[in-house]
Amino acid sequence: MSQLLTLELSDDVYAALQQQANAAGLSVAELIVISVVNGQHGLLTGVKLQLEVQPEEAHQRLLSYAGAISLGYATSIENESIDADLAKAYANDF
Repeated sequence: MSQLLTLELSDDVYAALQQQANAAGLSVAELIVISVVNGQHGLLTGVKLQLEVQPEEAHQRLLSYAGAISLGYATSIENESIDADLAKAYANDF
């Protein structure tokens, strides 16, 4: 059994891989497969890869999902209020 893997590479990374593949007489795909199977992690020596998102960028991306919603009325955590809201929601035909 085999699996298909699709990669998106920058032009710089692809060019470096293409040079190494040409030197070895292989296609880029063959070079990557052989490197992965043989555990050659230094395949792209001299090519700067950004494998991790910078912490500040990750924090900003996370904050973009945060926000506040106004329901137009005050809410609380008391059970009676929650039960009334649930009953109203379940009685609503969507």
